[in-house]
Amino acid sequence: MAILKKKISPRRRQLRETIAAEKFARISEFINSGIPAAILILISFVAVCSVLLSVATGQEKIGFRPWHQIISVCLIVIGIGSAMAVYTYHYHYRIIKNPLRAFALCSVFVLLLALTRLGSFFPNRVYLATACSITCAIILVIAYDQRFAIGMNLFFAPLICFAAGHETDFGLFLAMAAGILTSCFLLKEIRTRIKLLEVGVFAGAAVFIVCFATGFFEEGLSTSLFVFAGWMAAATFFVGVIIQALLPLIEKTFRIATSMTLLDYSDANQPLLKKLAMEAPGTFSHSLLIGSMAEAAAEAIGANGLLSRVGAYYHDIGKIGKPRYFIENQMGIASRHEQLSPAMSQLIIAGHVKDGIEMAKEYGLPSVIIQFIETHHGTTLIEYFYEEAKKKTEGGTSPPTEAGFRYPGPRPQTKEAAIVMLADTVEGAVRALTEITPTKIEAVVHNMAMKRLQDGQFDECELTLRELSRIEDSLSKSLAAHYHGRIAYPKPAEQNQQTAENGKENT
Repeated sequence: MAILKKKISPRRRQLRETIAAEKFARISEFINSGIPAAILILISFVAVCSVLLSVATGQEKIGFRPWHQIISVCLIVIGIGSAMAVYTYHYHYRIIKNPLRAFALCSVFVLLLALTRLGSFFPNRVYLATACSITCAIILVIAYDQRFAIGMNLFFAPLICFAAGHETDFGLFLAMAAGILTSCFLLKEIRTRIKLLEVGVFAGAAVFIVCFATGFFEEGLSTSLFVFAGWMAAATFFVGVIIQALLPLIEKTFRIATSMTLLDYSDANQPLLKKLAMEAPGTFSHSLLIGSMAEAAAEAIGANGLLSRVGAYYHDIGKIGKPRYFIENQMGIASRHEQLSPAMSQLIIAGHVKDGIEMAKEYGLPSVIIQFIETHHGTTLIEYFYEEAKKKTEGGTSPPTEAGFRYPGPRPQTKEAAIVMLADTVEGAVRALTEITPTKIEAVVHNMAMKRLQDGQFDECELTLRELSRIEDSLSKSLAAHYHGRIAYPKPAEQNQQTAENGKENT
C-alpha cells in the first residue's frame, strides 16, 4: 500500500530552511568563539590539579590522601578553576578566543603548582611555595595587566597553599597576598633592567612584615621568627632575579613585548629603521611624526603610549621596496603612477602592507609590532585610484567595485592600533590642505574620525566615543603644533635697496 507523502507548502519549506540555517550559524559561531576549546582546557586543568593535590605530603612514601580529602580537594579545585574561568571570561575574553594562549596560561599554573608540590616533600617547603605564587603574579602582570594578575593570583594562592601542605595556614596566604599585591601594583611596565629587582626588594619587604606580624601574634618575639621572615623575603627577592633571566622566554611564550623591549626597537639604529631612513626618507620622517602624535593620543585615553609610538615607527616599512611610488618619497619627481592603470596602482599601494608583514617577520619583529603593519589601513577604500578607475569606465564599461579597491585588512584589534590608523589618516589629509589653520585641522580630524567610524574600522578594538573624542583633540593639538605658522625673516638692507631700485627701473 503506497504511503502518501504530505505536501509541504513553499512558504513552510522556506521557513524550515531559514530556521535550520540560523541554528547552523549559531552552532558555528559557538564553535568559533573558542568556548568549547576553553572548556576542554579547563577540564584538563581541573583534572591535573586534582591529581597533584591528592598526593600525600611529607617525607614518607609517595601515596594519596584519604578518600574524603580527595573528594574535598576535587570540589575545591573545581570551584577555584570555575571562578578563574569566569573571571577570565569577563575581563580577558581574548584568552578564551585563543586556545593556544589559554593553554599557555594553564601550563604556567600547572608547572608552578607541580614545582610547589615537588618541594612539599622536602623541609622548608614554604619558601618555595611563596616564591612560586609571586612568580605567577609577576608573569601574569607582564603578560596581561595588573587587574587580571591580581584577580587570578588571589584565586591561585589557595591552590599553592594546598600544594605546600599548608591548607589551613592563613598566615602563609597573607604573606603570599602581600607579595602578590605589591608585585602587581609596582610592575605596571618594565622600562629599565633594574625594575624587576626593585619589585623584588619591595615585595620581599612586604612579605617580611606580614610574616613577622603573623609569627609575632602566634608565638611572640624570637630569633627563629626573624630567620623565618628573612628567608621568606629572600625567596621573594630571588624571584625578581629569576624572572629577569627568563624575561625573553616569557615574551616569546605569551607573544608580547615589554616596555624595555619596545624601547630597544625604538632605537633609530635598528636595522629596519636605518633601512627605512636611507631608502625611503620621506616615509621615515612621516613615521616619526605619526609616532609622536600616536603616543600623545594614546596617553590621553590611558592606553600604551610607548607601544603606539614604536608601532607607528614600523607601520610603513613595506614602502621600502617601492619608495618612489609613494608621494612622500617622490621629492618633486613626476609620479610613476601616471604610466600605470588605476588597478595596477592600487595593487602597488595595497601591496606595501603585505610587503611590510613579510619584512617584519624576516627581521624578527614581535607580533605586537606587526599588528600595526597589518591594521594601519584596515579595510579602508583607496579612494584616489578608485575614483580614477571610475572616470576611465564612464564610457560604458562596467564600473569598478569598491571591494576591489580596498585594503585587505584586518581592521585594528587594539586601541593603540586604531590610534595609529587614525593618526596616519589625518596627517595625510592635513598635509594635503592648501592653507593650514587650527580650525581647519580640527575639522579634518573630526571628519576623518567619523568617516572611519562609519566605515566600521573601529568595530573590533573596543574604542568608545568618549575616547575617540579625546583622541581627536590630542591629534588636532599635535598637528597644529607641527604645522604652526612662522614669521617671515627680515630682508637685509642691501637686498631691500636693490629691490627698491629694480622697482623704479620697472616704472
